[in-house]
Amino acid sequence: MKKILVIGESCRDVFVYCKADRLAPDMPIPVLGVVEQKENPGMAANVLRNIKELFSNVELHTNDRWEEVTKTRYIHNDTNHMFIRVDTDHNIPRVKVKDIPFSKYDIIAISDYNKGFLTKEDIVYITDNHDNVFIDTKKILGDWIEKARFIKINNYEYEHSEPYITETLKSKIIHTKGGQGAIFNGKIYPVETVEVKDVSGAGDSFFAALIVKYAETGDIEESIKFANECAVEVVKHKGVSVIKRR
Repeated sequence: MKKILVIGESCRDVFVYCKADRLAPDMPIPVLGVVEQKENPGMAANVLRNIKELFSNVELHTNDRWEEVTKTRYIHNDTNHMFIRVDTDHNIPRVKVKDIPFSKYDIIAISDYNKGFLTKEDIVYITDNHDNVFIDTKKILGDWIEKARFIKINNYEYEHSEPYITETLKSKIIHTKGGQGAIFNGKIYPVETVEVKDVSGAGDSFFAALIVKYAETGDIEESIKFANECAVEVVKHKGVSVIKRR
């Protein structure tokens, strides 16, 4: 069985589900009453837990004490409307990429939320030292990332990077567009139309499923189709859910 390494910063996702029956008397803001609170590993740790649902031979290299880094969302319990998100980053330290034995792994999956754990130089070092690197990044793309095998970015990220996308990058980018599916090398991979409850973590699920199917088949088209199916399934549920093998 092939071996996967996920590299990236992690956090704790907290979902505080609330009721909002009245406005505050001194200003026009809702008064929230907590109904329940749920939490799960987030960012790279969420990619890991999604991969683990499908594939056992995977490891994570992430920031120490990642549980202290939180993304707390306050959400209306009935409608799933998000009132506010409160983040605590706690100065995530930079990874020491030269300490990682990349040769142990068949696939490197970089889940880069651009919080300081990975610099462009770190990613260049990884792609210089491994020829099978998948990247999901919040950074603006450019020729610095051309040695990656595949790059997954969402529509918002694509639009911000578009002026800097080289011809080489065009052949590597998997551009996800939510309900419109994904685009790779000019081909559209559509998705089933479903009622969307929550898109939180859908990108992580897509990335995880993409990597797992590629580890199993080596076929990127089949991997995109499978990733689409998995992402569609997770958006049907509130909060951050994980993919399941059908």
